[in-house]
Amino acid sequence: MELGNTSGTQPDAWRSPGVDPVEYLNYDTRIRYAQAAERGKLQFLFFPGGPHDVDIERNPPQHSPDLAIHMAILARATERIGFVASGSTTYNHPYTLAQQLKTVDYISHGRVGWNVVPSGRPDSAAYFGSEVISGEVRYGRARESIELVQSLWGSWGREAWVHDQKSGQYTRPGGVTPVSFEGKYVTSRGPLYVPPSEQGQPVIVHAGVGDNSFALAGRYADLAVGLASSIEEARSCRDTIRRYAAEAGRDPDEVKYVAGFSPTIAPTKREALDRRASLVASRLPQWLPQLGELLGVPLSMADLDRVLQPSEFGALRAPNPDAPGWVQARSIRAHTLASEGWSVRDILAQGVFDEHPGKVGTATEAADHMQEWFESGAIDGFWVCADVYRDGIDAFVDQVIPILQDRGLFHRDYEGTTLREHLGARGQYGPDYRVTQTAKTLTLADTASCTA
Repeated sequence: MELGNTSGTQPDAWRSPGVDPVEYLNYDTRIRYAQAAERGKLQFLFFPGGPHDVDIERNPPQHSPDLAIHMAILARATERIGFVASGSTTYNHPYTLAQQLKTVDYISHGRVGWNVVPSGRPDSAAYFGSEVISGEVRYGRARESIELVQSLWGSWGREAWVHDQKSGQYTRPGGVTPVSFEGKYVTSRGPLYVPPSEQGQPVIVHAGVGDNSFALAGRYADLAVGLASSIEEARSCRDTIRRYAAEAGRDPDEVKYVAGFSPTIAPTKREALDRRASLVASRLPQWLPQLGELLGVPLSMADLDRVLQPSEFGALRAPNPDAPGWVQARSIRAHTLASEGWSVRDILAQGVFDEHPGKVGTATEAADHMQEWFESGAIDGFWVCADVYRDGIDAFVDQVIPILQDRGLFHRDYEGTTLREHLGARGQYGPDYRVTQTAKTLTLADTASCTA
């Protein structure tokens, strides 16, 4: 489940009744949300990274504050749920990432994952006084950064720590050694003075689309977070990532693929539609002309409560083979909803322009959506984006999860204690030596035991 700000994932969540906008830095609130998600036995919380430009005069920041501090606080207030933090390989040195992530992994008893972000947005570059760099360089640096970070994680050998006060021996001879990593983009001598956690080291996660992204996920990720607009698109993305995993020398089953899902849950469909409409009200002037383009009919604010006639919006256009999948998915969704006789406002309330597919309705409808996608074989799970955290997390946990459990689709309790166990991820300590390394690593502590 995503947990960015303290409001929610919908545009006007911060203005929703009962939401206190000054809670952005209130960790009692964040702890309450994390504990609610853990009550539902969710495998992990996903913390999106930043910074990104935002219209701060009208919108709160959409991302979490300092992620290492963020995870450390939540880790001390929970017991089982995992944490996936976004960390840029473009604007962070790998040693810093390795130190922060493994430290929190240790104090959380093995519940941390790293969402690898090869940042390329112009606004992000501006924050760090940098020019936007090419995809080749960004992904080249990302590959080296992963391998260096994992080398640093493995530089403290699994059995290195003896801390024998009587003899005065703190670590075994040669148990903690430099890595002497020499890459084209990143370099470090190491070692990293952090011992392994219960899961050894953090899980690798990657979220994104496009060939470079899929190749990165296939080569290194334990978990790929998808941005798919349909079952067909999800299946295509998953298959591509699995192909890249096989080409890299990995078992494709080691890469779990999860799709985004943006539910709005209420006792009735009408109540859910009204709730979602209130959460996107500020975006309606922007979305109306875009919806008009999809349907081929001019739309203004005066049309919000009007039901369009089939003669007005015409037939669905033939798909453009060069357009991204989400473009066609939006068009199909808009035409389907218009054909069903929903008003313009209700069409927009049902997530036509959501980043992830949404289900606006009852808990049963949300569960039906998840079951259909999961049983299609196109995904291995979901990345849930609650509309308003204040009550949306509880609604999902207390209403949707029991339905999935009764249908045999979701566990009733955690089967392990670490994030690696929650995801069914392969044991690993240090780099994955089945995968050809992109940089020269001269020395590694206990190389033979770095990969379980």
